[in-house]
Amino acid sequence: MSERQMCNQGVKGQARLLDGRGEARARIVTIMLAAVVLCCTLAAPAMAQAPPYYSPDQLDHMVSRVALHPDPLLAQILAASTFPDQIPDATRWADQHHYLSGNELAQAIAGDQLPWDPSVQALLPFPTVLELMAGDMNWTTDLGNAFLAQQQDVMAAVQRMRQRAREYGYLRTGPQIVVSGGPYITILPTRPDYLVVPYYDPVVVYARPRPGFFVGAGIGFRFGVSLGAAFRPWGWGYNRIAWDRRTVFINNSPWQRTWVNRREYVHPYTVRRYTVARPPDRHELVERSERERAAAHYGNERVEEHRKAEEHHGHDDHGHHDDHGHDDHGHDGHDR
Repeated sequence: MSERQMCNQGVKGQARLLDGRGEARARIVTIMLAAVVLCCTLAAPAMAQAPPYYSPDQLDHMVSRVALHPDPLLAQILAASTFPDQIPDATRWADQHHYLSGNELAQAIAGDQLPWDPSVQALLPFPTVLELMAGDMNWTTDLGNAFLAQQQDVMAAVQRMRQRAREYGYLRTGPQIVVSGGPYITILPTRPDYLVVPYYDPVVVYARPRPGFFVGAGIGFRFGVSLGAAFRPWGWGYNRIAWDRRTVFINNSPWQRTWVNRREYVHPYTVRRYTVARPPDRHELVERSERERAAAHYGNERVEEHRKAEEHHGHDDHGHHDDHGHDDHGHDGHDR
């Protein structure tokens, strides 16, 4: 073998050696990049699950809109707020079926095979409450997150706001509610099967009244919802708050959905849960008119234009108009 041939073979050998080292380095770099991507992938859920924190002042402001609701209704609102993504659709359903009440409404809720959590379905008889929640989804989401991450602190904030409203004379026992005078302020309906929906301005009821202001007009408890045995599957009749433990009971069981277990926790209800596509609605869909919405929003005497129109048509020959029990107490079994 000539000297030139030996030289060429040496060069080729060095090239192969260098190529081999390059491939090794490339493999090492690839492995390192894959490890970094894997670590980031595993770390992302952990970082996403970091619970939020709200200060006492933030919680006071957050609960001010609902702190004066009767305990059974407040418990259900707090539970439902942990499913904020379901609130808009539930609000739309409640609005379109607002003319139903009592057993007819309960049958419609069950028969429509609604896909929402039972805590959300439980608020369907209260379209104004759902409208409040859907009208400010940032607030609803924050309220739900706070209840998931800081349930004890949320309950303490409710008590602080109730203390203020009672101290200034706004919150007191009346024909529709009983306000306790113990270390913890409870608000209970005078009739367990009839829940009133309060109307109040948080800016007013948590501040010292101006001279000459009639505090008795600060909170309105004029209208409510009759919730008989037909609504038991959604927990009504078994909702309460154990204030000494700051624990919410829904359907007679402690609500234990937290920030950590929120994706897998299933609260015990007797109502059937549906995950498949629901059948077509079998009821007439009638949204509330602007007049009906305004009456509910400002706590005025309720108006049921859909029902009145039907009754006017049915009694036209007699010239008779019936308000179908829409008196000042709203005991027609449905909140509008």
